[in-house]
Amino acid sequence: MFLYFYVIMIYFSSYFFLSESLFSACKLRRQFYLNGMHKPGDVILGGLFEVHYTSVFPELTFTSEPNMLSCQGFDPPGFRHAMTMAFAIDEINKNSNLLPNVTLGYSLYDNCATLVIGFSAALSLVSGQEEKFLLHENCLGTPPVVGIVGDSFSTFSIATSDVIGLFKMPIVSYFATCSCLSDRHKFPSFFRTIPSDAFQVHAMILILKHFGWTWAGLLVSDDDYGVHVARSFRQALAQSGGSCLAYSEILPWGENSAELRRIVEVMKKSTARVVIVFAHQIHMIQLMEEVIKQNVTGVQWMASEAWTTAAVLQTTHHMPYLSGTLGIAIRRGEIPGLRDFLMKIRPDIYDSNNNGNSMVRQFWEYTFQCRFAPPPSGWLQGGGALCTGQEELANVETEFLDVSNLRPEYNIYKAVYALAYALDDMLHCAPGRGPFSGHSCATLQKLEPWQLMHYLEKVHFTTPFGDEVSFDENGDALPIYDIMNWQWLPDGSTKVQNVGVVKKTALKGEELRLDEDKIFWNSNSKQVTSSVCSVSCPPGTRMARKNGQPACCFDCVHSLECTSCPEDFWSSPQRDRCVPKKTEFLSYHEPLGICLTTASLLGTFICAVVLGIFTHYRSTPIVRANNSELSFLLLVSLKLCFLCSLLFIGRPRLWTCQLRHAAFGISFVLCVSCILVKTMVVVAVFKASKPGGGANIKWFGAVQQRGTVLVLTSIQAAICAAWLISSSPVPYKNTQYYNDKIVFECVVGSTIGFAVLLGYIGVLAILSFLLAFLARNLPDNFNEAKLITFSMLIFCAVWVAFVPAYINSPGKYADAVEVFAILASSFGLLVALFGPKCYIILLKPERNTKKEIMGRGLAKSQGISFKQS
Repeated sequence: MFLYFYVIMIYFSSYFFLSESLFSACKLRRQFYLNGMHKPGDVILGGLFEVHYTSVFPELTFTSEPNMLSCQGFDPPGFRHAMTMAFAIDEINKNSNLLPNVTLGYSLYDNCATLVIGFSAALSLVSGQEEKFLLHENCLGTPPVVGIVGDSFSTFSIATSDVIGLFKMPIVSYFATCSCLSDRHKFPSFFRTIPSDAFQVHAMILILKHFGWTWAGLLVSDDDYGVHVARSFRQALAQSGGSCLAYSEILPWGENSAELRRIVEVMKKSTARVVIVFAHQIHMIQLMEEVIKQNVTGVQWMASEAWTTAAVLQTTHHMPYLSGTLGIAIRRGEIPGLRDFLMKIRPDIYDSNNNGNSMVRQFWEYTFQCRFAPPPSGWLQGGGALCTGQEELANVETEFLDVSNLRPEYNIYKAVYALAYALDDMLHCAPGRGPFSGHSCATLQKLEPWQLMHYLEKVHFTTPFGDEVSFDENGDALPIYDIMNWQWLPDGSTKVQNVGVVKKTALKGEELRLDEDKIFWNSNSKQVTSSVCSVSCPPGTRMARKNGQPACCFDCVHSLECTSCPEDFWSSPQRDRCVPKKTEFLSYHEPLGICLTTASLLGTFICAVVLGIFTHYRSTPIVRANNSELSFLLLVSLKLCFLCSLLFIGRPRLWTCQLRHAAFGISFVLCVSCILVKTMVVVAVFKASKPGGGANIKWFGAVQQRGTVLVLTSIQAAICAAWLISSSPVPYKNTQYYNDKIVFECVVGSTIGFAVLLGYIGVLAILSFLLAFLARNLPDNFNEAKLITFSMLIFCAVWVAFVPAYINSPGKYADAVEVFAILASSFGLLVALFGPKCYIILLKPERNTKKEIMGRGLAKSQGISFKQS
């Protein structure tokens, strides 16, 4: 690492300009000859990509001859990444709604997977490659590029952002995941369209927990990416609890067979069957060679996004060891039109000008195994026939054209569009309303990189694939990953199957979804691999941690201590753990609750039917007699009595406890008040029929009857209100009845309040019964008192029997007794008062006349009639 920064400082110090002629001109002290690709435009965007995956370091000397950096190992996916940026810019230029009248260009460079080359390319993008150019008097001017897409490596991005960030040049990476890059103080101009390692670490831990893997090994690359992710992983694992690391090793860069051999031997000796690897595909290629050499099988690999989709590892040579791998992958997207664009690539379209567009020629030579004459020195992929440039890409098989699994490409696409939308927002700035000093706006002619960064921080758009793109205060994008599984099919082919997703949302936080039926396991049983240091202790034993071992490694020793269970828990039959107690209440789902609910609804239905009958025959004498309004009110109150019983069924809540007794008390007082008034009217009417008794009837008119019912009911309402305010009923978990069961019930709060409520109903009921009893001997044809006497006898008998039954019934049976009393008394009143009348209305209509109701003799002599109110 120190060598890297030493080299960077040499390059950096040797790169800046020398001024000539009193700052009238500026000249580069050093010019880098880089593998690149360029397109002119009004605004230029820069790009850094890994088109080659290794290089030969040049000599760091200043000579008159240019030093050519030698890159080796052409990488078709890396070139596809670069061409994706070219496609996105071409698509934007054709879009009349985005950056109209502005043409975007690009300068794309190959970093050759080498820090020095990548850093040199970034400096070239910032300052340009012109050897000499004139300065403005105030040393201002539009920079060669206004933003950079890249770099793919975290270490490269850290080095680049450290320097270029000083100039507030926006850098949007599509593949750098180091959580350290979220530090806005160190990297103020860094953005990315890929989630940081902090979320990737949490995603890995979620998978470990899901499958119960508590014992795992960790391998990381020897760079900033690996060092930071290892630190983050240990911290997050310690915070989550339940899992431990068996070992943690660092994979070296370059050829180091001795170190790789040692690491694989550690893996073989460990009992951990799960191995998590945060590294680049070059590390995995080297590691797997040693794994295959030592024949290490039975390992469940977990891949970071850096190598989850690496096709170079999905071969018949590697799959016996890597099949079943679970990995975190960058979100896959769709880019319509990309394949057609890639198919049209030709060397004559991207004309080479002093290696200005050398990448296309290198791709052509690699794909068709030919060479251009004369070949560019240092870049030739090997011998072969001469290239004509007219070869057809459709006639060859190349992974370059595979657009079925666009992951880094999709991030590149989003990064280019983010810069384009930021530019578009900047150009739509209204003069005098800008965000800069004096409410000014930025212009292309005097554009400063920090001005574009201001708009990039606020950018928000939706891709054609339907994903929203925006950046948080740290420059990070929305964290979401696909979970992939490496499957080795019976025909020998391989498939990387999407088996789930892990994401973070504002509402739900971290969320893991897995389709386990799709997962392929590389084990003899084809089942989930077990990876634990120590299995769970059996009943009657406890864990004793092993000395010098992580918390996941323990012995099981016999336990002689007993621990009391919490109040809501009970000891299991094996007495090895606390289990939740069973709960009991009068439920709608048990037979008793179903029967009572059915009876309540049946009573309500019968009341509705009787009400309908009385409404239909409201003009007949039997309905009009003795104030039909009271009969209708009595039917409504009986319906309320039936319905209030439902409040006693179900798990007690605060509102049901408060409402059940109040509804019961008011409903029954309304009912009994109507009966009492009807009884009083019967007695008053008979007294009025005698000589000299007419003066009393004026006190029992319709208004007085309504007023009496209202006053009597209001008294009960006042009693209920005082009870609820002073000492309201509340739900209560009773653990006194049973040791292994919790009984949910409503405590009445104030026993006096409950007693006054019941007592008031009792007083009205007894009064009604006595009045009706005294009037029982009045003439039969005219007398309703016998029906009232019988109904109130049933009512009083039910509630007298209720009191001892209620007191002696525990738990839910107390509620059942009260519901039964409500239903029994309600049915008694309904049948006794309205049964005979419905019988006459429906089955004996000939008796439904005034003469039959009043009696002939009495009607003739007195001419008395009962008016409908």
